[in-house]
Amino acid sequence: MPIPLIKLSAVQVLGIACFGVALGNWLKHRLPVFDKLNIPSSIVGGLVFAVTTLLLRDRVVNFEMDLVLQAILMNAFFTTIGMGASLRLVKEGGMQVLVFFGIATLGAVLQNAVGIGLANVLNVSPLLGIISGSVALTGGPATALAFGKTFEDMGVAGASAVGVASAMFGITAGGLMGGFIGGLLIKRDHLKAKIPPPPAPDPEVVAYHNEPTVDTGVSKMHDESEAEENHLLGSVIAIAVAMALGTLISGWFTSMNLVLPSYVGAMIAAAIIRNVDDHTSFLKLSQRHIDTIGNIALYIFIVMALLTLQLWQIATLALPFLIMLIGQIVLVFLMCVFLAYKSMGSDYEAAVMAGGFCGFMLGTTANAMACMDVITRKHGPAPRAFIVVPLVGAFLIDFTNAIIITGMANFFK
Repeated sequence: MPIPLIKLSAVQVLGIACFGVALGNWLKHRLPVFDKLNIPSSIVGGLVFAVTTLLLRDRVVNFEMDLVLQAILMNAFFTTIGMGASLRLVKEGGMQVLVFFGIATLGAVLQNAVGIGLANVLNVSPLLGIISGSVALTGGPATALAFGKTFEDMGVAGASAVGVASAMFGITAGGLMGGFIGGLLIKRDHLKAKIPPPPAPDPEVVAYHNEPTVDTGVSKMHDESEAEENHLLGSVIAIAVAMALGTLISGWFTSMNLVLPSYVGAMIAAAIIRNVDDHTSFLKLSQRHIDTIGNIALYIFIVMALLTLQLWQIATLALPFLIMLIGQIVLVFLMCVFLAYKSMGSDYEAAVMAGGFCGFMLGTTANAMACMDVITRKHGPAPRAFIVVPLVGAFLIDFTNAIIITGMANFFK
């Protein structure tokens, strides 16, 4: 009897992903272990879907999903990161941005070195070590797909599929470990945020404010222009325009034979728009609204990515790949605790940055931001970390990683 196939439209996938965020929040409240490990709710909800899909696949039902919104949400999130790349903020990050960038660049080199070393021990192609190294981990799924054809042309059969499977393995590991590492360092060294987290609201006060009032009508505007000049609307317009311009910039990169993730162009356009607006106040961009839009896109994107996580590909990876990926996890853990944390000052902000470092060195900057978000919600703000990590993880490292991959691949082909 054939296994039925259910095709889910883009809107249906969006609805399931949004429900996954809510499911993750619900599970974190019901199972405190997720909260203690600082695992983001989107990771929790997404993994539930991924495991469910695995259990149903080829037994009960298979799913085919329209993922067009996943790419849009990913680009939207990274566009908001680019929108935060104000030169004023970069100056605030100062030397720490350069130090963190150097650590990340060293990490990409070490990932490939570990992968190549383990590949030689396991008697497989060193190119496979690079694919399971900075291609899939520092680069993420987008870089794995972008470089897949290049490695296949070098003679590595199925490089794209292996790279994506390795990247998904890394995303899962980074999502599970990033918050845990940051929380571990905070607890171990008794670290405190300079600005403490807001106190939990009094239940009686919450109940009072939630009581319905007599006047349930909508608030009135002074005139129609008030709606048109809304800062949230201006932020949405800026993000959409940056994404559109980003496609042109990415197309130019492609014409120059530069292989970079698709969102890099949008990030560059967003950074330009942000800095122009800083000087002209034309759009009056609100960083608070930009961050809100980015967080919404981030959480839904992560669930979508895990919703389509093909666990059966990871399960069927040959033993050499599993060994190499485990080796990468050990490497990143050691770099977080003994290099990133100590180099960034061994304080509370450094612990948050170490968690973010794990997120993007094993998965994506989306993972890093989610991990740092869950840490700071519990322990207090870390403004410096939210400047340094996204600038490096979502922007600077992609450029150097592409150079590292190209150079090492050509040397070992």
